[in-house]
Amino acid sequence: MLDIFNNDAFSVTSLTDAISEKRVRSGRLGELGLFQTTAVTTLTIALESIGDTIQLVAPSPRGTPGDIRDNEKRSIRNLSIPHFQRDWSVVADEVQGVRAYGSETQLATVQGIVAQKIAQNIADLDLTDEYSRIGAVQGIVTYKGGQTLNLFTEFGVAQPAEVDFDLDAASPAAGVLRKKCVDTIRAVHKVLGGVPFDYLHAFVGDNFFDDLLAHKEVRDTYTGWSEAQILRDSYVGPNRSSNPMFEFGGIVFENYGAIDSAGDGALLGIATDAAKFVPVGVPGLFRTYYGPADYVETVNTLGQRLYAKQWPMANGKGVNGETQTNALHICTRPAALMRAKRT
Repeated sequence: MLDIFNNDAFSVTSLTDAISEKRVRSGRLGELGLFQTTAVTTLTIALESIGDTIQLVAPSPRGTPGDIRDNEKRSIRNLSIPHFQRDWSVVADEVQGVRAYGSETQLATVQGIVAQKIAQNIADLDLTDEYSRIGAVQGIVTYKGGQTLNLFTEFGVAQPAEVDFDLDAASPAAGVLRKKCVDTIRAVHKVLGGVPFDYLHAFVGDNFFDDLLAHKEVRDTYTGWSEAQILRDSYVGPNRSSNPMFEFGGIVFENYGAIDSAGDGALLGIATDAAKFVPVGVPGLFRTYYGPADYVETVNTLGQRLYAKQWPMANGKGVNGETQTNALHICTRPAALMRAKRT
């Protein structure tokens, strides 16, 4: 009965191709398209840094030697690509009745069982990707179990100080909130050394978002506008998501969601009083590297986002299987990741 698993449809290549065709539940960070994806053949990546600013070129008379770029200190950083794996199995009773070796109908039935097993684990790996991305946009990637990748330490830069937006001020000065927004945008421009970006996106916690909406300066800004205009200008468009969001002071504020301290998803969110600012549209700022699986078949091959493999249990009881990803999500210039607090 279990001979069917010797079919090519259950090889590493076929199973991996099958799951690659499934729709990825990328999460909000994936929807925004912040992360540029690169497949590599190694288990580590080496990042070379040559300074952190763009230099201006001085004019020179035509026909004379040109300007010489200032020498900058180069540095190499090696980062390991984390390995994430979920195991599954199909026991003999689950494919009871599948007898003939070559039947396409019976093969499809077993493929359906395997696909269901794999899909359950893909959902967890999708969540893990989002978990890592939300860490990368804050500069510190935290993995389940407490391991961390501090990008500020890795790149040798200081984490920007947390700006107090003072959203609970009883009588805020006129224009003070807009100035906080403008100062934050300027700070990002300064760190990027003149590299342009499309706009600044803020992922904020529940209390920060609620107090921002209730702030007198925000309410005064929208006074006299029809609801349709507010919806048209602030709640729809290319930055729209299922999360509450609006634009103020040149920044798109999105209520990403609260941290749930009760379960495994505890760190998948933004602290309720915090805001994390991300420049959108900077090439190579956020990177995802996919490495190869730890199989003989995949040695020295370009990494894929997901892999699946199965092998027989002892005594013909069924098959064991696993679904895995080898993914590293980082920000290459973490000093540009500004942050703020509600009060």
